Amino acid sequence: MADSRYVRAINKALSDAMAADESVILMGEDIADAGGSFKATRGLLEQFGPMRVRDTPISENAIVGAAVGAALSGLKPVVEIMFMDFVTLAMDALVNQAAKSRFMFGGQASVPMVVRLPHGGGLNAGPQHSQCLEAWFAHIPGLKVLCPATVEDAYSLLRAAIDDPDPVVFVENKALYAMAGDLPDQPGKAMIGQARVAREGSDVTVVTYGATLFSCLKAADELVGHGISTEVIDLRSLQPWDKETVLASVAKTHRAVVAHEAVRSFGIGAEIAAVIGEEGFDDLDAPVGRVGAPFMPVPFARSLESRFIPDAAAIRTAVQACLV
Repeated sequence: MADSRYVRAINKALSDAMAADESVILMGEDIADAGGSFKATRGLLEQFGPMRVRDTPISENAIVGAAVGAALSGLKPVVEIMFMDFVTLAMDALVNQAAKSRFMFGGQASVPMVVRLPHGGGLNAGPQHSQCLEAWFAHIPGLKVLCPATVEDAYSLLRAAIDDPDPVVFVENKALYAMAGDLPDQPGKAMIGQARVAREGSDVTVVTYGATLFSCLKAADELVGHGISTEVIDLRSLQPWDKETVLASVAKTHRAVVAHEAVRSFGIGAEIAAVIGEEGFDDLDAPVGRVGAPFMPVPFARSLESRFIPDAAAIRTAVQACLV
Protein backbone atom coordinates (compact mmCIF):
# COMPACT_ATOMS: atom_id res chain seq x y z
CA MET A 1 0.00 0.00 0.00
CA ALA A 2 1.24 3.48 -0.85
CA ASP A 3 0.49 6.58 1.19
CA SER A 4 -1.39 9.19 -0.82
CA ARG A 5 -3.71 12.13 -0.42
CA TYR A 6 -7.33 12.33 -1.47
CA VAL A 7 -6.69 14.92 -4.20
CA ARG A 8 -3.77 12.86 -5.56
CA ALA A 9 -6.02 9.81 -5.73
CA ILE A 10 -8.45 11.84 -7.84
CA ASN A 11 -5.56 12.94 -10.04
CA LYS A 12 -4.28 9.37 -10.46
CA ALA A 13 -7.75 8.08 -11.32
CA LEU A 14 -8.07 10.71 -14.06
CA SER A 15 -4.58 9.97 -15.37
CA ASP A 16 -5.09 6.20 -15.40
CA ALA A 17 -8.50 6.49 -17.07
CA MET A 18 -7.11 8.77 -19.79
CA ALA A 19 -4.16 6.45 -20.38
CA ALA A 20 -6.51 3.47 -20.68
CA ASP A 21 -9.09 5.10 -22.96
CA GLU A 22 -8.39 7.84 -25.52
CA SER A 23 -12.04 8.88 -25.53
CA VAL A 24 -11.75 10.24 -21.96
CA ILE A 25 -11.34 14.02 -21.99
CA LEU A 26 -11.33 16.67 -19.25
CA MET A 27 -13.21 19.98 -19.35
CA GLY A 28 -13.47 22.85 -16.89
CA GLU A 29 -12.38 26.28 -15.80
CA ASP A 30 -8.61 26.57 -15.16
CA ILE A 31 -8.07 22.80 -15.20
CA ALA A 32 -5.25 22.86 -17.76
CA ASP A 33 -2.39 25.28 -17.03
CA ALA A 34 -3.54 25.98 -13.48
CA GLY A 35 -4.32 22.34 -12.64
CA GLY A 36 -7.76 23.14 -11.23
CA SER A 37 -8.85 25.17 -8.22
CA PHE A 38 -7.85 22.33 -5.88
CA LYS A 39 -5.02 20.98 -8.11
CA ALA A 40 -6.87 17.76 -8.92
CA THR A 41 -5.81 17.99 -12.60
CA ARG A 42 -2.23 19.15 -12.02
CA GLY A 43 0.19 17.71 -14.60
CA LEU A 44 -2.48 16.20 -16.85
CA LEU A 45 -2.11 18.87 -19.53
CA GLU A 46 1.56 17.94 -19.89
CA GLN A 47 0.68 14.24 -20.06
CA PHE A 48 -2.23 14.34 -22.49
CA GLY A 49 -2.14 17.70 -24.29
CA PRO A 50 -4.64 20.53 -24.82
CA MET A 51 -7.03 18.51 -27.01
CA ARG A 52 -7.87 16.22 -24.07
CA VAL A 53 -7.40 18.61 -21.13
CA ARG A 54 -9.45 21.62 -22.11
CA ASP A 55 -9.80 24.95 -20.35
CA THR A 56 -13.26 26.36 -20.90
CA PRO A 57 -14.97 29.75 -20.68
CA ILE A 58 -16.44 30.74 -17.32
CA SER A 59 -19.86 29.36 -18.18
CA GLU A 60 -21.01 26.22 -16.37
CA ASN A 61 -24.01 25.93 -18.66
CA ALA A 62 -21.75 25.92 -21.72
CA ILE A 63 -19.30 23.45 -20.15
CA VAL A 64 -21.88 20.85 -19.18
CA GLY A 65 -23.89 21.40 -22.37
CA ALA A 66 -20.80 20.79 -24.48
CA ALA A 67 -20.00 17.71 -22.40
CA VAL A 68 -23.46 16.26 -23.06
CA GLY A 69 -22.93 16.73 -26.80
CA ALA A 70 -19.46 15.22 -26.61
CA ALA A 71 -20.76 12.21 -24.70
CA LEU A 72 -23.56 11.64 -27.22
CA SER A 73 -20.91 11.79 -29.96
CA GLY A 74 -18.74 9.02 -28.50
CA LEU A 75 -16.39 10.77 -26.06
CA LYS A 76 -16.28 10.34 -22.28
CA PRO A 77 -16.00 13.84 -20.83
CA VAL A 78 -15.12 14.46 -17.18
CA VAL A 79 -16.22 17.95 -16.17
CA GLU A 80 -14.89 19.82 -13.16
CA ILE A 81 -17.15 22.47 -11.67
CA MET A 82 -15.09 24.68 -9.33
CA PHE A 83 -17.65 24.55 -6.52
CA MET A 84 -20.80 22.44 -6.32
CA ASP A 85 -22.79 25.64 -5.78
CA PHE A 86 -22.04 26.72 -9.37
CA VAL A 87 -23.78 23.69 -10.89
CA THR A 88 -27.00 25.67 -10.51
CA LEU A 89 -25.98 27.35 -13.77
CA ALA A 90 -25.85 23.99 -15.58
CA MET A 91 -29.02 22.33 -14.33
CA ASP A 92 -30.81 22.20 -17.67
CA ALA A 93 -27.96 20.40 -19.44
CA LEU A 94 -27.47 17.95 -16.57
CA VAL A 95 -31.01 17.36 -15.32
CA ASN A 96 -33.09 17.79 -18.49
CA GLN A 97 -30.67 16.53 -21.14
CA ALA A 98 -27.98 14.20 -19.77
CA ALA A 99 -30.25 12.43 -17.29
CA LYS A 100 -33.06 11.80 -19.78
CA SER A 101 -31.31 10.99 -23.06
CA ARG A 102 -31.19 7.20 -22.64
CA PHE A 103 -34.90 7.14 -21.76
CA MET A 104 -35.99 9.55 -24.49
CA PHE A 105 -34.03 7.71 -27.21
CA GLY A 106 -35.37 4.32 -26.16
CA GLY A 107 -32.00 3.09 -24.94
CA GLN A 108 -30.30 3.80 -28.27
CA ALA A 109 -28.16 6.63 -26.90
CA SER A 110 -26.14 6.97 -23.72
CA VAL A 111 -24.36 9.89 -22.05
CA PRO A 112 -21.14 8.53 -20.51
CA MET A 113 -20.02 11.66 -18.67
CA VAL A 114 -18.90 12.55 -15.15
CA VAL A 115 -19.47 15.88 -13.42
CA ARG A 116 -17.08 16.40 -10.50
CA LEU A 117 -18.55 18.66 -7.83
CA PRO A 118 -16.50 19.81 -4.79
CA HIS A 119 -18.97 20.35 -1.94
CA GLY A 120 -19.07 21.08 1.76
CA GLY A 121 -17.76 23.49 4.33
CA GLY A 122 -14.76 23.65 6.57
CA LEU A 123 -12.84 26.15 4.44
CA ASN A 124 -14.79 29.28 5.48
CA ALA A 125 -15.75 29.87 1.86
CA GLY A 126 -19.19 31.28 2.64
CA PRO A 127 -22.76 30.39 1.67
CA GLN A 128 -22.22 30.41 -2.12
CA HIS A 129 -19.19 28.10 -2.06
CA SER A 130 -19.95 25.56 0.70
CA GLN A 131 -23.28 23.87 0.03
CA CYS A 132 -24.00 20.15 -0.07
CA LEU A 133 -26.59 19.78 -2.85
CA GLU A 134 -26.32 16.06 -3.55
CA ALA A 135 -29.95 15.39 -2.60
CA TRP A 136 -31.03 17.40 -5.67
CA PHE A 137 -29.32 14.96 -8.01
CA ALA A 138 -30.23 11.79 -6.14
CA HIS A 139 -33.83 12.86 -6.80
CA ILE A 140 -33.37 12.81 -10.61
CA PRO A 141 -33.99 9.51 -12.48
CA GLY A 142 -31.13 8.88 -14.91
CA LEU A 143 -28.34 10.25 -12.73
CA LYS A 144 -26.00 8.27 -10.51
CA VAL A 145 -24.54 10.08 -7.49
CA LEU A 146 -21.31 9.06 -5.73
CA CYS A 147 -19.59 10.56 -2.68
CA PRO A 148 -16.34 8.85 -1.62
CA ALA A 149 -14.90 9.44 1.84
CA THR A 150 -11.57 7.63 1.72
CA VAL A 151 -8.48 7.98 -0.44
CA GLU A 152 -8.94 4.51 -1.93
CA ASP A 153 -12.61 5.13 -2.72
CA ALA A 154 -11.79 8.49 -4.31
CA TYR A 155 -9.72 6.56 -6.84
CA SER A 156 -11.83 3.43 -7.29
CA LEU A 157 -15.20 5.16 -7.48
CA LEU A 158 -13.97 7.77 -9.95
CA ARG A 159 -12.64 5.02 -12.21
CA ALA A 160 -16.03 3.28 -11.97
CA ALA A 161 -17.84 6.55 -12.71
CA ILE A 162 -15.77 7.19 -15.85
CA ASP A 163 -16.43 3.65 -17.08
CA ASP A 164 -20.18 3.93 -16.49
CA PRO A 165 -22.29 4.37 -19.64
CA ASP A 166 -24.60 6.91 -17.99
CA PRO A 167 -24.09 10.36 -16.41
CA VAL A 168 -22.55 10.32 -12.94
CA VAL A 169 -22.44 13.16 -10.43
CA PHE A 170 -19.20 12.70 -8.49
CA VAL A 171 -19.21 14.61 -5.21
CA GLU A 172 -15.91 15.39 -3.45
CA ASN A 173 -15.77 17.05 -0.04
CA LYS A 174 -13.28 19.92 -0.21
CA ALA A 175 -12.20 19.37 3.39
CA LEU A 176 -10.92 15.90 2.42
CA TYR A 177 -8.57 16.93 -0.40
CA ALA A 178 -5.53 17.14 1.88
CA MET A 179 -6.40 13.98 3.83
CA ALA A 180 -3.77 11.23 3.71
CA GLY A 181 -4.61 7.56 3.36
CA ASP A 182 -3.61 4.26 1.84
CA LEU A 183 -3.88 3.70 -1.89
CA PRO A 184 -2.97 0.22 -3.21
CA ASP A 185 -0.17 0.05 -5.74
CA GLN A 186 -2.69 -1.49 -8.14
CA PRO A 187 -5.99 0.06 -7.06
CA GLY A 188 -9.15 -1.49 -8.42
CA LYS A 189 -12.52 -0.12 -9.42
CA ALA A 190 -15.40 -0.04 -6.96
CA MET A 191 -18.92 -1.22 -7.67
CA ILE A 192 -21.42 1.64 -7.90
CA GLY A 193 -24.27 1.10 -5.45
CA GLN A 194 -22.27 -0.84 -2.88
CA ALA A 195 -21.79 0.47 0.67
CA ARG A 196 -19.16 -0.76 3.11
CA VAL A 197 -19.16 -1.42 6.83
CA ALA A 198 -16.56 1.06 8.07
CA ARG A 199 -16.85 -0.16 11.66
CA GLU A 200 -18.55 -3.23 13.13
CA GLY A 201 -20.95 -2.76 16.05
CA SER A 202 -23.92 -4.33 17.78
CA ASP A 203 -26.02 -1.64 19.51
CA VAL A 204 -26.82 0.96 16.85
CA THR A 205 -26.27 1.54 13.13
CA VAL A 206 -25.02 4.93 11.93
CA VAL A 207 -25.42 5.50 8.17
CA THR A 208 -23.32 8.24 6.59
CA TYR A 209 -21.20 9.32 3.63
CA GLY A 210 -18.43 11.73 2.65
CA ALA A 211 -16.52 13.73 5.24
CA THR A 212 -19.15 13.03 7.91
CA LEU A 213 -17.85 9.46 8.01
CA PHE A 214 -14.91 10.59 10.11
CA SER A 215 -17.12 12.43 12.59
CA CYS A 216 -19.19 9.24 12.90
CA LEU A 217 -16.10 7.12 13.51
CA LYS A 218 -14.91 9.59 16.16
CA ALA A 219 -18.32 9.49 17.82
CA ALA A 220 -18.22 5.68 17.75
CA ASP A 221 -14.84 5.73 19.50
CA GLU A 222 -16.19 8.06 22.17
CA LEU A 223 -19.33 5.97 22.69
CA VAL A 224 -17.25 2.94 23.63
CA GLY A 225 -16.62 4.67 26.95
CA HIS A 226 -20.40 4.78 27.48
CA GLY A 227 -20.73 1.06 26.80
CA ILE A 228 -22.25 1.56 23.33
CA SER A 229 -21.10 -0.46 20.33
CA THR A 230 -21.71 1.49 17.10
CA GLU A 231 -21.77 0.07 13.59
CA VAL A 232 -20.88 2.67 10.94
CA ILE A 233 -21.99 2.26 7.32
CA ASP A 234 -20.25 4.34 4.63
CA LEU A 235 -22.77 4.58 1.77
CA ARG A 236 -20.20 5.68 -0.86
CA SER A 237 -22.98 5.62 -3.48
CA LEU A 238 -26.05 7.78 -2.88
CA GLN A 239 -27.95 6.90 -6.05
CA PRO A 240 -28.25 3.98 -6.25
CA TRP A 241 -27.77 3.32 -2.52
CA ASP A 242 -27.13 -0.01 -0.85
CA LYS A 243 -30.42 -0.64 0.91
CA GLU A 244 -29.60 -4.28 1.58
CA THR A 245 -26.45 -3.53 3.59
CA VAL A 246 -28.20 -0.85 5.63
CA LEU A 247 -31.25 -3.00 6.40
CA ALA A 248 -29.06 -5.97 7.31
CA SER A 249 -27.17 -3.81 9.79
CA VAL A 250 -30.40 -2.45 11.31
CA ALA A 251 -31.69 -6.03 11.65
CA LYS A 252 -28.60 -6.72 13.77
CA THR A 253 -28.52 -3.56 15.91
CA HIS A 254 -32.27 -2.66 16.01
CA ARG A 255 -31.51 1.09 16.05
CA ALA A 256 -30.40 3.56 13.40
CA VAL A 257 -29.12 7.11 12.98
CA VAL A 258 -28.48 8.75 9.60
CA ALA A 259 -25.91 11.57 9.53
CA HIS A 260 -24.71 13.95 6.82
CA GLU A 261 -23.27 17.44 6.40
CA ALA A 262 -26.09 18.61 4.12
CA VAL A 263 -29.04 20.36 5.71
CA ARG A 264 -31.25 17.91 7.59
CA SER A 265 -34.51 19.00 5.93
CA PHE A 266 -35.51 16.96 2.85
CA GLY A 267 -32.04 15.40 2.68
CA ILE A 268 -30.53 12.03 1.78
CA GLY A 269 -31.02 11.02 5.40
CA ALA A 270 -34.77 11.58 5.18
CA GLU A 271 -35.06 9.09 2.30
CA ILE A 272 -32.94 6.47 4.08
CA ALA A 273 -34.84 6.93 7.34
CA ALA A 274 -38.14 6.50 5.47
CA VAL A 275 -36.99 3.26 3.82
CA ILE A 276 -35.73 1.89 7.14
CA GLY A 277 -39.10 2.77 8.67
CA GLU A 278 -41.04 1.13 5.83
CA GLU A 279 -38.95 -1.99 5.21
CA GLY A 280 -37.12 -2.45 8.50
CA PHE A 281 -39.87 -1.44 10.91
CA ASP A 282 -40.15 -4.85 12.56
CA ASP A 283 -36.45 -4.72 13.43
CA LEU A 284 -36.53 -1.26 15.01
CA ASP A 285 -36.61 -0.74 18.77
CA ALA A 286 -36.58 3.07 18.46
CA PRO A 287 -37.36 5.78 15.89
CA VAL A 288 -34.64 6.45 13.31
CA GLY A 289 -32.52 9.44 14.31
CA ARG A 290 -31.30 12.05 11.83
CA VAL A 291 -28.33 14.40 12.06
CA GLY A 292 -27.72 17.19 9.56
CA ALA A 293 -26.96 20.87 9.27
CA PRO A 294 -29.59 23.44 10.30
CA PHE A 295 -31.92 24.83 7.65
CA MET A 296 -29.99 27.99 6.81
CA PRO A 297 -27.20 29.18 4.48
CA VAL A 298 -23.68 28.08 5.39
CA PRO A 299 -22.08 30.80 7.58
CA PHE A 300 -18.83 32.43 6.52
CA ALA A 301 -17.41 33.10 9.99
CA ARG A 302 -15.22 30.27 11.25
CA SER A 303 -16.89 30.30 14.68
CA LEU A 304 -20.35 29.94 13.12
CA GLU A 305 -19.40 27.44 10.41
CA SER A 306 -17.88 25.12 13.01
CA ARG A 307 -21.26 25.06 14.79
CA PHE A 308 -23.18 24.66 11.52
CA ILE A 309 -21.42 21.48 10.37
CA PRO A 310 -22.57 18.41 12.36
CA ASP A 311 -19.72 17.10 14.49
CA ALA A 312 -19.00 13.99 16.55
CA ALA A 313 -20.81 15.47 19.57
CA ALA A 314 -24.04 15.89 17.58
CA ILE A 315 -23.82 12.33 16.29
CA ARG A 316 -23.03 10.98 19.75
CA THR A 317 -26.07 12.78 21.17
CA ALA A 318 -28.34 11.32 18.48
CA VAL A 319 -27.05 7.81 19.12
CA GLN A 320 -27.57 8.13 22.85
CA ALA A 321 -31.09 9.47 22.30
CA CYS A 322 -32.17 6.37 20.38
CA LEU A 323 -30.85 4.12 23.17
CA VAL A 324 -32.85 5.76 25.95
